[in-house]
Formats: sequence, structure tokens, C-alpha cells
Amino acid sequence: MECRFCNEKLIHCMVDLGMSPLANGYLDAKSLEKKESFYPLRVFVCHKCLLVQLSENVEEPKKIFSEYLYFSSFSKTWLKHTEEFANKAIEKFRLDENNQIIEIASNDGYLLRHFKNKNIPILGIEPASNISKIAEERGIKTINKFFGIKTANELKMGGYGADLLVAINVMPHVPDIQDFVEGIKIILNKNGICMIQFSTYMLPFIHDTEFDSIYHEHFSYFSLLSIQKILNNFKLIIFDVEELSIHGGSLRIYVKHEENTKIKNEERVNELIEKEVNAGLTVISNYENFSQQVNDTKIKIWNFFSSAIKNNKKIVGYGAPAKGNTMLNFCGIGKELLEYTVDISPHKQGLFLPGTHIPIKKPEIIKQTKPDYVIILSWNFRDEIVEQMNYIREWGGKFVVLHPKIEIF
Repeated sequence: MECRFCNEKLIHCMVDLGMSPLANGYLDAKSLEKKESFYPLRVFVCHKCLLVQLSENVEEPKKIFSEYLYFSSFSKTWLKHTEEFANKAIEKFRLDENNQIIEIASNDGYLLRHFKNKNIPILGIEPASNISKIAEERGIKTINKFFGIKTANELKMGGYGADLLVAINVMPHVPDIQDFVEGIKIILNKNGICMIQFSTYMLPFIHDTEFDSIYHEHFSYFSLLSIQKILNNFKLIIFDVEELSIHGGSLRIYVKHEENTKIKNEERVNELIEKEVNAGLTVISNYENFSQQVNDTKIKIWNFFSSAIKNNKKIVGYGAPAKGNTMLNFCGIGKELLEYTVDISPHKQGLFLPGTHIPIKKPEIIKQTKPDYVIILSWNFRDEIVEQMNYIREWGGKFVVLHPKIEIF
């Protein structure tokens, strides 16, 4: 096994979560009769470049992402977050109708619409055909392609170039990092700015034991230290950074061409590098110790379920996120412990979670069944979910978050 960036041999295992199904491989009733595929879910850290990564690619990206059930528009928290970014970017970079905005993995157009409303030219690049079709129906110009060197060259030949290139929560999903970053280099205009944001950020990931962010669709997990090395290799420079609370802790980086001297490099970049070094992100043993943290968390989760079942508590879930599927499968929690889960997305309702086969229902069923505990599987949107489902307190129901620490409230 070699590092997907620097080709160094991978010898340091960070955590082994055993065999797991694809986290977004939701099943319909007919599929329950068929044999489900499980794959190794192991994460390694490269001692040379510090990139944290899956040990192997289990499926072609086209199989995973050509049809997708994650629609960004179903979370008010996320919509507010992206609207704030759009407004900030327009003001900070003085964007207008003379600029071109391109978003990689643009989903259903949830972000680009804010630029379109200000008459700024937009283009979305979305690999999932079902989602890109919805974006087009909403008036968001979108091409249905995977992004890399080939797509970047095609767009360049077609007269496109990005003044602002946006890639939110897409880089972890890319198996071929070299191809992806070279594509950024090609499509980014001479004085253009690229904003890359990801939730698989090593500082909170290790500190809060966010093992549920590990799944087969996430090929890489970044620190500023590792992503800086990757971008610098292509003469791309990180000139500013922002630590964000969204999704349990994310990192937003701003990138320019090396030869672009018009934009100054902010001291925040060096400060965060220093913070990562002080947190031990250059020490390989700190990554290897993560496995013990994960096993300790698993025991705490099992103790919660054991106690709740012993006390005849009825337990259901809220949300059907990929992260929840990693946690449930690794901890061995099936429908005998979690009767069902609910999700606000109609695209998931009526399906079953991969591996555990827990049914996904409409949120309204919670009012009918009156569970004692509602486990918030989409814990990164806990405040929004608690506000939406606060009526469970009418019958004494309580919310539960399983980590970074178990909370019952």
C-alpha cells in the first residue's frame, strides 16, 4: 500500500474499523433479500507527508458518486452557513458580473444560487446525475462530470476560467489527489482564488474521536500540514485559513497561484501550523493512539445501550447520515437496539440503513410511537434537530448524542 500523494509505503495504521458496507449504500426492501457487500475500513497515516487516508479504494468513484442521496438543501444550518460564505466572498473579493464562479461538486446548487442572485456568472460541476439534474431544473448551470485534469482542460478550451473556485467537502472524496489538484491549477485564473473546505480535519477529528467520519467515500483526512504539502507541490499557496465549528469542526483554506503576489499571505496560516505542531500532529504515535480512543468510545456507547435496554427504554434515531452508519456498524448496533431512524429527506425515507438494515421513516412517526430516547445520529446538526423535535419532551422523551461524549438531555 502506497500513499495516494507521495507514494511512500503506508506502514502506520491509525485505526481498523473492521468490515463495513458503503456508508451511503442505502437499501430498498428488495435489496434486503440480496447479499450485501462489506469491505475493510482501515485508515493509515503516511509518515512522510502526514496524509491520513484509507488503505485501499474498495469501489470506483463512479459507482459511489454517480447517483447520490445526499442533498445539501435539507439542512437549514448548512444553508445558512453557505449563504454567509457567499455574502462574505462577494464582499471580500469584490465579485461582480465580470467574474466567473465555479464550484466543484456543486450538489443541488444550494451555494451557487446566492452568486446567481447577484448576477455573478456561475457554473457547477456535479458528478451525481440525479443531483445535477435537480440543480439544472432550479436554473443553476451545471455540468454532470467528475472533476480533474480532463474536465479542467475541457472547460479551459471552452473559455472558462475561475476567479473564485469553490470546493466544499469534496477533497476527502477524491481518490486521485494529484489529478484533482492539477485540475485546480489548470482552471484557476492567474489572479483567481480557490476556497477549499473540509470537515475531515485532523485537529477536532483526533481530539473529539470523530471516527464516524471514516467511511469508504472519504479517501483522505487532512491537517493543514498535509494539505499545504500537497498544494505546494503544484505551486499553489495557502494564503489564509479559517477554523469553523460546522460539521463538528471544519477547516476552510484560501489558495492562490504561487506567482500571485497581489494577495498577501496572512499570519493565520503560520499560527495554525504552529497549533497543529503543538497538538502533536507531526508525531506518528499520536495517530496510532487513536485506535484506543475509538475502542474506549465503543465501550461507552455499548454501556449506554445496555443500560437503556435493561431499563426498558424505547430507543429510535434521528437522521440517516453516512457517519451514523459507520458508528452503528462498528459498534454492532442493529434494529434490535434501535427500532428505526427518521430523516427529513424524502430521498431516504422508506429505505434501510446499510449493514444494520434499520428502517428509515418520516419524522412524524416519532409522535405516534413516543420513544424514551431519540439518538441524534446527525449530531453535527444537533441544535437544528432539537429545535425541530423539541415536542418529545411532552411525554418525557430525551435526546441523546453519543459522541464526542455521551449526552442525555
